[in-house]
Amino acid sequence: MNNNLIYVVDDEQKIRDLICAYLRKESFETQSFNDGESAYAAFKSNPSDMLIIDIMMPGMDGYSLCRKIRETSDVPIIMVSARDEEIDRILGLELGSDDYISKPFSPRELVARVKTIFRRIKPEQTAQQQQNDRLICADIVIISDERRVMSGQSDVELTNKEYELLSFMIINKNKVFTREQLITSIWGYEYIGDSRTIDDLVKKVRKKLSAAGSSLEITTVWGYGYKVCG
Repeated sequence: MNNNLIYVVDDEQKIRDLICAYLRKESFETQSFNDGESAYAAFKSNPSDMLIIDIMMPGMDGYSLCRKIRETSDVPIIMVSARDEEIDRILGLELGSDDYISKPFSPRELVARVKTIFRRIKPEQTAQQQQNDRLICADIVIISDERRVMSGQSDVELTNKEYELLSFMIINKNKVFTREQLITSIWGYEYIGDSRTIDDLVKKVRKKLSAAGSSLEITTVWGYGYKVCG
């Protein structure tokens, strides 16, 4: 049985009830909210394991709620919107959401995406991780069971997707990946969107590594993709 608590935030009761019903069928615990303010207040006192947030809500909209949550937590967030425009998906991802789904959507697909995210948060260990739960490349150390990234004695604070990108590339260091391969590996399904999302993700990881004084580089292979050398 799942012990994961999921907050469902949407101003439409029918949608909240539908999402919660499907999640409960899969033994997830749910709590629903009709506005961003009440969801944020609840999260501060009792953090959930995931949030499913509608973008278009009166008062604190989904983007604002996501931004507030990201100030203190890397909890997985799925954004839901009646708008299916590239700029909305990109903005949601830039704010730190882990996924984006457009209305109308299949509740079963949403549940599948929820399961995928939880699986990727607690992935099966590789042989190297089973030995010491650590990945090492250049001066970067990833402590897998803590999802912690260190450069020397300093922590490198990464979002979930930034962490997944860096750990995936370090596990597969010296291999070159296209943007499409990275999207599939990180999102766990065929993401329909602009491959420039990966460029933005790489840019953010590079910036944080540089700020931490790390010597690790994510190298651009022009005309193909990216790799980490080690």
